[in-house]
Amino acid sequence: MANQVPIKEKPRKRNGALKLVILILSCVLAFGALVLPDLLNQQTQMVAIGEVSSQEILAPYSVTFESRVLTDAARESAAAAIQPVYLPPDPNIARAQLEKLGNTLYFISTIRNDNYSTQVQKVQDLKSLDDLHFTETEFINLLELTEEEWQAVGVEASRVLEFVLRESIRNNQLGTVKSNLPATIDFSFPSDQTKLIISMVSPYIVPTSLFSEEQTQVARDQARSSIEPITRQIMAREVLVRRGEIVSPGDLEALTAFGLGEPTDRATLLLSSGAIVAVIGFLALIYYQKTKKESFNQLNSILLVAVFFLLFLGLAKFLVMDRTVLPYLFPIAAFGLTLAIVFNLQFSIFYTLLLVALTVYGHNRSTELGLYYLLPTIAGVLVLGKGRRVSSFILASIVISLFSTVVIVAFRLGDGNTDWVGIASLIGAGLFNGVASSTFALLLQNIFAFVLDVPTALQLMDISRPDHPLLQHILTNAPGTYQHSLQVSNLAEQAADAIGADRLLVRVGALYHDAGKAENPSFFIENQVRDKIDSHDSIDPNVAAATIIRHVSDGVALAKKYRLPSRIIDFMREHHGSNVTRYQYNHALELAENSADVDINDFTYPGPSPRSKETALLMLADGTEARARANTPRSDEEITEVIDSVFEVVQGTGQLDNTDLTLRDLQTIKKSFFNTLKQSYHPRIKYPEMPKKAHQTPPTEARQSS
Repeated sequence: MANQVPIKEKPRKRNGALKLVILILSCVLAFGALVLPDLLNQQTQMVAIGEVSSQEILAPYSVTFESRVLTDAARESAAAAIQPVYLPPDPNIARAQLEKLGNTLYFISTIRNDNYSTQVQKVQDLKSLDDLHFTETEFINLLELTEEEWQAVGVEASRVLEFVLRESIRNNQLGTVKSNLPATIDFSFPSDQTKLIISMVSPYIVPTSLFSEEQTQVARDQARSSIEPITRQIMAREVLVRRGEIVSPGDLEALTAFGLGEPTDRATLLLSSGAIVAVIGFLALIYYQKTKKESFNQLNSILLVAVFFLLFLGLAKFLVMDRTVLPYLFPIAAFGLTLAIVFNLQFSIFYTLLLVALTVYGHNRSTELGLYYLLPTIAGVLVLGKGRRVSSFILASIVISLFSTVVIVAFRLGDGNTDWVGIASLIGAGLFNGVASSTFALLLQNIFAFVLDVPTALQLMDISRPDHPLLQHILTNAPGTYQHSLQVSNLAEQAADAIGADRLLVRVGALYHDAGKAENPSFFIENQVRDKIDSHDSIDPNVAAATIIRHVSDGVALAKKYRLPSRIIDFMREHHGSNVTRYQYNHALELAENSADVDINDFTYPGPSPRSKETALLMLADGTEARARANTPRSDEEITEVIDSVFEVVQGTGQLDNTDLTLRDLQTIKKSFFNTLKQSYHPRIKYPEMPKKAHQTPPTEARQSS
């Protein structure tokens, strides 16, 4: 796993930068949505920072005041003078790097000592080490070293790395340290071995003295706090701003000291709007930092959510909020409902809170509107769930309308002068709001699903119906595969529910995962007659393996033909991962005169290995069901043995390395599989056959005689 970090580091950093840009732009646009409606209605002010003064302004009297502008500038200057603070060398870093180097040396030794691999295969295996940046010649030189030479090179590499890492190394010193490596290597080594040692050691040289942002910030904060507030004295008749000059922050501060600056209402508007947007942006940033592995933390999801967030906010601020009834008609709950369907409940409520806070900001009935928007949305989201049925949307609209009415009545009845006609109008608006919100959510989820390429619950429910054309195609052409898929579906769905995965997605993915077998059903054992099982021993193992492996690509082709979602196609591609068709591979080894002539890649599925909990669950369930069907376990111990054997193979081949499954998840899955299989393979009583005479007696005659 550690070797994958350098490959993913740049894309992750680039995505992180783009996410930050989206957040900043969203904050800027949200700030504009808050202040522009008011600013567009205000007259042009006399002076503002960055503008050219149209007149010369003199101080009407003498004044002394604390200058925030000068104080802040002096404090920032003092903070900027503080040099970065570095921590003492950390010996744990050196130990960790030495351990990594030791693992690499052990891996190389294992490859060198592999008597069953050719030199070409060994070079390819060595190239899989991301920390080794060797040329082709260096790889060959490494393999051609005698065991004594290799042991000497390994010992020297460890010694050199330990020697180098004992010193304090900062990030800006890495180049110098690496360039001095040749001088630290024993001169008894030939030049080619010296190059090998340098190439092996260089990747593990890292900074041992890390920059301390906290201590640097503390030092800078102390520097700032050491600066006493600076006072500024302005004498009467002193020029505050000259005509034709650009107004600076200091000029505006001086004007404000005399009450000649920007009007208080405008300044307050800008500052308060900026503050609320900054807080909202900070909360969003923290939330994304805490939920890095969630689906909504993907770049396209963040961008789409930001667009719709700003769209709802802009419509509310520019077209709705300065009206009387329109704010109560505005279907803001559609935003929360859509996020709950596409992502999850927590994300939906969080972003609804942010949207409501900005929408009602500055409104004279902000408390009432805030609760009017927030409470019905939360209630609707809780009722709707993942929106798996149209009836759920209808129920959500009823609940939203009901909660909207309750909020309106609760606030309006408390007014001194109750306007019953007005209350009736607002209640009507609340009823419309519930219907409009659910309707828009039903439409918006399809937009989100199309852009993000994720299936909605309604779409999954639709394609899971037994009368779907592709399922009918599988049932008709490969009934054994269809039954196998149903068993796998039941097995995986129960486990998905136990570990909190998407059980509906798992169920549908399991139904379609072997769709490709319908293109050549008789080749697969589950579609063969019990007494005429063909294990394909008479066929060339390479041809048999290719035919078996092709069911993955055939399934993908069928899925595209029937327009299944790409997430379902992922189940087809990933349910075998990069496993090997072991039966055919072993058969090929038996037939081959030289095992080196058998290329394991010809017997390996193209993958990729599972990249989500759901596809990993399918791989485990698929293997467990197949093994259980073959072994027909009769006892708890045999069921456990079947499950453990499948898990051991899947984990041992690294098929779960790209998933978020934990050891606790795996134990939970095993327990779920055991309970499901135990019900499926429970012992049965063997019924005795009817006596021969009973078979020969016609039912009518038997009833008469009785």
